[in-house]
Amino acid sequence: MLYTLLITLALVGVCVLLLGVKIFFTKVGKFPHFHVSGNKEMMKRGIDCVESQDRNARKPSRLGVKE
Repeated sequence: MLYTLLITLALVGVCVLLLGVKIFFTKVGKFPHFHVSGNKEMMKRGIDCVESQDRNARKPSRLGVKE
């Protein structure tokens, strides 16, 4: 049982290390930005994420009539 646990932990450790090679071993190592608003092609098309669209829609309009 202990042998299986140690093998599993070693395997998971190797996998995490291999997945983070670029992040751990480079000077500019940082996690990639996967947010929709950080994608260059989406920016070209004017597509924002739902949260940004909702935030912009809730802003009061400068041209609107105050009640």
